[in-house]
Amino acid sequence: MTKSHRPSKPKNDQNAAKLADKPGFASRKVAADILGNVVHKRRPLDGELDLAGGHSGFRALAANDRSLVRAIVGTCLRHHGEIAQILDWVLDRPIPEKTGRVLDILHVAVGQMLFMDIPDRAAVSLAVDLAQSDRRALPYKGLVNGVLRRLGREKDELTGDLDADLLNTPAWLFQRWVAAYGETKARGIAKAHQSEAALDLTVKENAESWAQQLDGVVIGAGTVRLKQKSAVEQLDGFDQGAWWVQDAAASLPARLLGPVAGLNVADLCAAPGGKTAQLASSGAHVTAIDISASRLKRLAENMARLNLSVETVAADLRAYEPAARFDAILLDAPCSATGTIRRHPDVPLIKKPQDIEKLIEIQSDLLGKVAYWVKPGGMIVYCTCSLEPAEGEDQIAAFLHSHSGFEIVPIAADEAGGRAEAVTKDGYLRTLPSQLAEIDGVQGGWDGFFAARLRRL
Repeated sequence: MTKSHRPSKPKNDQNAAKLADKPGFASRKVAADILGNVVHKRRPLDGELDLAGGHSGFRALAANDRSLVRAIVGTCLRHHGEIAQILDWVLDRPIPEKTGRVLDILHVAVGQMLFMDIPDRAAVSLAVDLAQSDRRALPYKGLVNGVLRRLGREKDELTGDLDADLLNTPAWLFQRWVAAYGETKARGIAKAHQSEAALDLTVKENAESWAQQLDGVVIGAGTVRLKQKSAVEQLDGFDQGAWWVQDAAASLPARLLGPVAGLNVADLCAAPGGKTAQLASSGAHVTAIDISASRLKRLAENMARLNLSVETVAADLRAYEPAARFDAILLDAPCSATGTIRRHPDVPLIKKPQDIEKLIEIQSDLLGKVAYWVKPGGMIVYCTCSLEPAEGEDQIAAFLHSHSGFEIVPIAADEAGGRAEAVTKDGYLRTLPSQLAEIDGVQGGWDGFFAARLRRL
C-alpha cells in the first residue's frame, strides 16, 4: 500500500502566507489598496473607510491598525503632489505597470518616510514585501527597493526645493482660489490643507465647563476644540449625549436663523445631522429631509444618542412638497466640499471642474424650489462647505435677480463668533481654512463655508 501525502502548498503561496503574517504588512497593503482606489478610481475616501460597507480588508483589521491606515492614507493624499514630484525625480523613466499598483506602494512608503514618525527601514522593508506579494508589482521589487533607499540617503536634497502649496493642489483648483481670493490667501488655504483638522465639539450647554473637562478651549461661537485627538466614543459626555462632533465653521449657519424655540424649521440635505442637532437642542420642531435613507438612519441614531426628537423624511427635494410652510429653512446644499479638504483630503483628487458645474445647477434648482416653502417673513439660510464663489456668492446673486420677493439679511461679526474676517462686505458668511489662528496652543483653522441669510418679503 502506498503512503498518501497531503499536497504541499506551492512555494509562492507559502511566501505570501509568511508575508501576510508579518507585523505591519496587512495595514500597509490595505493602505495601498485604498490609496489606489481613491487616486485611480476616484472612489471617495469616506466610503472606503466605512465600517459597514467599505474596503473589506480595512474592516477586518484591528482598531489600532485601522487608525494607522487612516493616518497613512490621509498623509499620502495631503502630500500627494510632493510625493509624485519626488518620485518623478528619482525614477529614470515612467513605470510601465498600468494599474498604478507600484506607484501606490511607493507613495505609501514615501509618505511614511517623509511625513510620519515611522523608521525608514520599516517603511522600505514593508514596501518591498508588498511588491513581492503582488504579481503586478513583483517585477519591480528591485526598483522599489532602490528608489526608497535612495530617498533615505538623499532626503534633504530631494525635499529642499518643493513648493508644497502648488504641488499638492490641482492647478485648476488653485487658479480658481487665486481668482477668488488673491494669491496670498490662496496659498494660505493650500497650506492649511496640508494639516489634519482639529477635533471640534458642539456642546448643548456649559461650553467652558466641557472645555475644562475635555482639555480643550472655547473658540468661535461656542465650539470646544480639543488639544489632543482621541477616540470620540471614549470621551466624557459621549454616552450622555452632551455634545456632538462638528467643525467650528459648520456650527455657524444654523445659528444664523436666530432664536428658533417653538418654530417649525426644515433642515434640508440634513445628514449627518450636526445642524439638525443644533436646531433641535435650541427648541425648534425640526423636519430633517435628505435624499439618502441610509444617511438619515445614521442621523436618527445620532439624535437618539443626543436625546433629541426630530422628524425625518427621505426624499429628493426636487420631487417633494411639504404639507405646510415652515417658519424657517436651513438649506445645506450639495456642493464640491472644497472647504473641507483638511478633513477630506481626497477631494482635490476626485473632484473635477465639470463636477462643480453640475452642482451649481442642482443648487440653483433646490434654492428656487424650497424658497417658497417658508412663510412670508420667514428666514432661509443657504450654505455650502465650498470655497467656490460660483456655489456661494454667485448663486445668491442669481437667485435675488430672479426672485424679487426675497431680501438679504446681513450677517454681523458677532454672529460669526466675533470673527470680522469671516463676514463679507455684502453681509455673507465666508470662512476660510486659513482663518482662526492658533489659540492657547490649540491648532487653528476651520472649514471653508459660505452662508447667506434671506428673508421672504
